[in-house]
Amino acid sequence: MERLSFHTGSMKANPRLRSTSVSLRLLSVLTGALALAGCIPQVAAPPPQPAQRPTPTPAPTPLPPPASDWRDAPATPGDWQYAPGSTGSFASFAGAQFILRCERQQQKVSLTRAGVAAGPVSMAIRTTEGERTLVANPLQGGVSTSLAARDPLLDDIAFSRGRFAVQVPGMAALYIPSWTEVSRVIEDCR
Repeated sequence: MERLSFHTGSMKANPRLRSTSVSLRLLSVLTGALALAGCIPQVAAPPPQPAQRPTPTPAPTPLPPPASDWRDAPATPGDWQYAPGSTGSFASFAGAQFILRCERQQQKVSLTRAGVAAGPVSMAIRTTEGERTLVANPLQGGVSTSLAARDPLLDDIAFSRGRFAVQVPGMAALYIPSWTEVSRVIEDCR
């Protein structure tokens, strides 16, 4: 038996609901895809490598300016070494940066500062008792001056409170402790 209907085509249950459910499914799929896409980390392009430049050689460090009061300057690192000898004793400080030598026959004490000088230079000796500038003559590996064994400057060096300073233009100042080695060399010449 055939049914009669006034519909001319096939009948759809609720076409509005059907298009909405397709739209909802499509929307949920797109939302899920977008959510997943947000979880993927973005890969940034690596930064460009800077052009490699040759490293310049550093300039030598300048000598620190002398302290306004030499007694406040840091002590020169090093120790005294005393050695007796047949012609007189000597004491060297900081690997022979400064040497006191007794020249017994001449009854003189020489003061030698390691360094290089083209001609005679001034050598300032500062103690807690005062300061005296001497003329030092160049010799191989340093500059040297001599004092009579009984020169009061030697006593000032030996009895300076804690240390004395040796300053030669063009060379770093030495701030040297006045230990017993200094007194021994001086007394060996007297």
